[in-house]
Parts: sequence; C-alpha cells; structure tokens
Amino acid sequence: MSSKKTDSQTQIDKFREAARELETDDDEKRFDEHLGKIARSPPPKDQKQETKKPAK
Repeated sequence: MSSKKTDSQTQIDKFREAARELETDDDEKRFDEHLGKIARSPPPKDQKQETKKPAK
C-alpha cells in the first residue's frame, strides 16, 4: 500500500514540475492552451465520424 502512495506522489511531482515548466497560472484559457501542448485527446465520436472518408 505504501508503494501505491509513493507512485501517486511521484505522479503529483511530475505534474507539478510540468506546470512549473509551462508557467501556468489561474487563467483557465491560458491553462487550456498550455495543457494542449502536452496532452492530446481524440476528437469526440460524432466529430470523428464526420472526418472519415466515404467508402469507395
């Protein structure tokens, strides 16, 4: 159980370090801009279907 806590602390430390490097602040818009530089997510399913090429 203690190793789980250590792993969590390590992840928290990594997040804090990334936040310091990106010079984040309390501005939500700026935070989202910086977050977009390090984290990518797939588009929502409805948008993903629109981008598919039609079958030949």
